[in-house]
Amino acid sequence: MKRAPLIAALALLAVPAAAGAQDPVPAPAPEPTPATITLTVKGLESGQVLAGTKYTVEGVVRPYVAGQKVKVLVTRHGRKVSTNEVSVKPDGSVGRFTLQRTASGHGTTRAQAVHDASAQMAAATSNSRRYRVVAARAKEGSRGLAVRVLQRGLAKKGYVVGRRGVYDGRTARAVLAFRKITGMPRTYAANSTVFKKLARGAGTFKVRYPSHGRHVEGDLTHQVLALISGGKAVRIFPMSSGKPSTPTITGNFRVYMKEPGTNSHGMIYSSYFIRGYAIHGYVEVPIYPASHGCLRIPPPDAISVYNWINVGTPVDVYYR
Repeated sequence: MKRAPLIAALALLAVPAAAGAQDPVPAPAPEPTPATITLTVKGLESGQVLAGTKYTVEGVVRPYVAGQKVKVLVTRHGRKVSTNEVSVKPDGSVGRFTLQRTASGHGTTRAQAVHDASAQMAAATSNSRRYRVVAARAKEGSRGLAVRVLQRGLAKKGYVVGRRGVYDGRTARAVLAFRKITGMPRTYAANSTVFKKLARGAGTFKVRYPSHGRHVEGDLTHQVLALISGGKAVRIFPMSSGKPSTPTITGNFRVYMKEPGTNSHGMIYSSYFIRGYAIHGYVEVPIYPASHGCLRIPPPDAISVYNWINVGTPVDVYYR
């Protein structure tokens, strides 16, 4: 019988022709590229940054793989301060990322960058960078970064500060003068508001008579004395002018006589600008008008002011 061969032939005809060809095996997916991340923190001073100021976290990813992002983690005492996701940008064969931050709080802080695994790049974690955020406040006896930042800001404005990095009496008097000019409570301490105002550029002494050349201005409203040169205040001191019963005379004068040392009235290194009115040091220089009409300044500042002034130096005294 020939039925069996016929059935076999019909079965072969029923099978699609494609079944005779083997499907191609897909190529294996490429392995994610291994990578490393190196982290740096810029804008620090001796490993520290003042609260309220900006600093930058920067990183390098090797190699660069397009379309990747990293998370920058900032922690303090094991607790999360912030998490920011930033894009990695090409720079030749490597990738770079940058995150600018404003320091907040205070204490030892750590920054670290993490890349979660993707189809293109393997997981990676950077080195940990440690730095210290210093609180923006200082008072007499304080030392360190906050004091240095404070002194630099005050000195740029013409306030006379003391020993670098030490909140001494001279620095305290500079803060008092700054507080007077900016309308703050008249104390010797620098709180966060002082730092913020200074950072924003407040506290500039507004010269009333820039055309008077090298001269002295006594601002009775703010109770400060300023030595002016080149149209700007080069030294600013707190002072105490005449009390209501013996007010300081206002006007434009010139120094006509200088008296070194301490006289019988307790006036220290005096520069007279009209009759018995003088710029001089005195043991008591309160934060309010208290003199008999003279412009009192603290004894430690008296000699330097006396030496700066010459006979003939203009002295302008006024209310704002």
